[in-house]
This record gives sequence, structure tokens and C-alpha cells, in this order.
Amino acid sequence: MRIHFLPLLTVLVLAVGCQQSPAPDAKPLVITSFYPMYDFTRQVTGDRAQVVSLVPPGVHGHDWEPSPQDVARLRQARVFVYNGAGFEPWAEKVIAEAAGPSLVVVAASAGLARAPVPGGPEVDPHVWLDPVLAQGEVEAIRGALERGDAAGKAVYGANARAFQAKLAALHERFQAGLRDCARREVVVTHKAFSYLTRRYQLEQVAVMGLAPESEPSPAALATIVRFARQRKVTAIFVEPLISPRLAETLAREVEAKVLSLNPIEGVTTDEAAAGKGYTDLMAQNLENLRVGLGCK
Repeated sequence: MRIHFLPLLTVLVLAVGCQQSPAPDAKPLVITSFYPMYDFTRQVTGDRAQVVSLVPPGVHGHDWEPSPQDVARLRQARVFVYNGAGFEPWAEKVIAEAAGPSLVVVAASAGLARAPVPGGPEVDPHVWLDPVLAQGEVEAIRGALERGDAAGKAVYGANARAFQAKLAALHERFQAGLRDCARREVVVTHKAFSYLTRRYQLEQVAVMGLAPESEPSPAALATIVRFARQRKVTAIFVEPLISPRLAETLAREVEAKVLSLNPIEGVTTDEAAAGKGYTDLMAQNLENLRVGLGCK
């Protein structure tokens, strides 16, 4: 008796091929660098695309480095969204290694008004903390998505306009909420809030520079203590993903309380599990600023 293996083999080969090749109607893959870019992008895509953040929950955006697996995944993407302005120093190398002719790459902060860091040549990359500039980043993301998936233009346009309206409302809440405050000095451990403080006429007083885990010198710390006492500062602001030790030490010295002010460089695992987005985290920032600055 002869057994015919060829038809069976053909079926198996076809089945394996179907598993390895994406379906024609598969959602476009959009890779983003870290949390704000992820949240902005998913607000614009809605359900039309699969959006992935390279930096996982619980990890600070400043501390992260891409793996070979991340580079390999980027090769499969239709669009890559990153902030730019120096926040992702690894981005250019990854783009050079992974970018094919069809990959659309967008630095969402390109062309927006940058905030120089006083006393140095650096530029503050935390553009997303200004809700007005965040609208510009969303617009750049919309354009990139439309270039990468022209068939989704109507969806991306409608979603972008809806999210930009939410950002405009958030800006109005910040304007109203920070208009009448007893103090305007925001003492922070990390110099990440140049855009936020510039937009709402506040004064950022930072213990450390742009790198959140750097340590201030004793002289710099003593200067901050004197400033806080002279200005009668009642709150020291610290971010969620770094140790509060320095802020707590400073707060004890000047008899102030410690409050959270989130630069949204990442999200905690709890925030991710709760589905908290950019506007939720910024609303909490506003609430804490109002408490810390004695706003009416």
C-alpha cells in the first residue's frame, strides 16, 4: 500500500506559512519610546493600531537601554514615535540599526519651543509637561500615523482632535488652578519642570539637574535650604519613580511636607494596572501643586 505524504506535507507548509506571515488585515504595529509617547499615540490610534512602549511600567525613562529584542521588534513596526530633545539618547542608534525604507519615524517634540536649562548648554527635554506643547506633540504623532497608515487618516484625525480638546481643557484647569497662590516657588529634586513652570508663571528651584538620580553637593544643598527658609517654602516635591530620601531630608531641614510631582517619565506598575493616563497624572500634579503652593 502506498501512502501519499505530499498533500499532507503541503498542508503543513501552508499552515506554518500562515502562522509566520501577518494577516492582511492585521493592525499596524506602532512602537513608542516611553510612557507619554505611548499614551499620546494610543489616544490617536484608538483600536486601529497595536501600540507598544519600549520602556515598561515601573522603569524610569532616563535609566532604560534597548535590548537586541527591542531592535528586532522595531524592524516589524510601521511607525516609531519618540520624544526627542535628548531624552532618549539611544534613539538615533536604534533607528539607524532598525529602520527600513517603510518605517515612519517621528520625534514628537521637533519644532516646538524648547526650554534651555539655566547655567548650561542643555535643553530640558520634558516638553510633554506643558499641556499646550503636548497638543503639538499629538499633532506630530497624528501626521506620522497618517503617513504610515494612510487608510486610517480619518480615524487618526478625529481621535487627535478629541484628545487635543482634552489637553486644551487641562491647560485651562492649570491656568485657573494656579492663578492665585500664596507662593510660586516649586522646589523639586529633579530639574524636569521647566516647561510646566514657564507656562504657568511659576519658579522652578531644583536640587539636582536633568538626571534624576544625581546627587547634589553639600554646598548646593545648603543653598537650597537657605532659599527654602527665606521664601517660607512649605512643600518639597518629589517624583514617584525615584527614592524620596533626598526630598525627605530637605523637608526635615526646612520643616516642610513632601508632595509628589510627577514628570511622567514612566508609570508605576500600580498606575499601569489602574489604566491611568497622562491627563489623570497631570490632574494629580495640579492638585498637589495647589496644596504645596497654597492656592485658592
